Amino acid sequence: MNFDEYETIPSSNVTDHMMAGAIAGIMEHCVMYPLDSVKTRMQAFMPSGNVSNRGISTVLFNMIKHEGYLRPMRGMGTVVIGAGPAHALYFASYEHLKQKISQQTSLNTTVSSGIAGCVSTIIHDAIMTPTDVIKQRLQISNSPYNGILNCMSSIWRSEGLGAFYRSYIVQLFMNVPFQAVHFMTYEYCQQFLNPDRIYNPLYHMLSGGVAGGLASAITTPLDVCKTLLNTQTTNVRVEGIFRAVTTIYTLGGPRGFFRGMVARVLYQMPSTAISWTTYEFFKYVLIKKEQISDDRPTPPPPPPPLSSTVLNEKITTKTSVRCDLPVASRSRIYSHYTVRDDGSKGPQF
Repeated sequence: MNFDEYETIPSSNVTDHMMAGAIAGIMEHCVMYPLDSVKTRMQAFMPSGNVSNRGISTVLFNMIKHEGYLRPMRGMGTVVIGAGPAHALYFASYEHLKQKISQQTSLNTTVSSGIAGCVSTIIHDAIMTPTDVIKQRLQISNSPYNGILNCMSSIWRSEGLGAFYRSYIVQLFMNVPFQAVHFMTYEYCQQFLNPDRIYNPLYHMLSGGVAGGLASAITTPLDVCKTLLNTQTTNVRVEGIFRAVTTIYTLGGPRGFFRGMVARVLYQMPSTAISWTTYEFFKYVLIKKEQISDDRPTPPPPPPPLSSTVLNEKITTKTSVRCDLPVASRSRIYSHYTVRDDGSKGPQF
């Protein structure tokens, strides 16, 4: 399988792109979800339950000890509902745009991947931003909501539709550079580790982990701003990225922008490694399936139908047979007729 074959899932079937992306997105968010809950706790500027100065293991242990074993998984259903369609559209648009940019411009694969990732982020975040609002409201300490539906309806009634998109601009400010660094780093690592672009889960896992860890570390300050906007109570009204930056600096100083960075990196590295490994696996399977269907032998064409003229043609030939009768009789000439359907012409009589 050469580079061009592997780099593009057969574009005739968009469903293949979307299925691979949806499964990869759900796996990415769900497997490491407890660390995401810890990160949200460490980043949230709440009047009570502030745990920013504690370690990751301490926060996780206390969460389980005081709130139950399933508390770190609270809100994961929201991710399953939102990450599926978000990542399906995200990866489908990414593959399409990367191919188009590479074919119609002189940019190399690394730059094309970065641009495609940035544009696809706009679609992804339009779906994931409301999901993040509900998820983080359920993750914070002393959450007043009973579940996903209760949280969604309460936010709708008390804060309106705008509350679900309060952090959308910040999300874009964060995810556009995140995805640019993420995809460009992944493509660079692939060129270094896997220049022939063969399917190798180890290379995909290492490249995804490095890309996710670097991108998450760089964009942590914007992630803190997003968490502030998503988790603020009804008594606090912070609107926009500039107000968020000012509030974080006032409450936590310069170090406040890096709250939960270690937890974020530890969450993103295995998450992106799982996402890319899963996505590349389905990409490989779908390509092999397409190749198998293309390599099937073509059945021979059916024989042409016989002409109705030939089928209906009957050629009658007349042959003379001399029969020697007994002595009492005299010799006679009898005519014997035969019918042939083979289309050949015999002598006419």
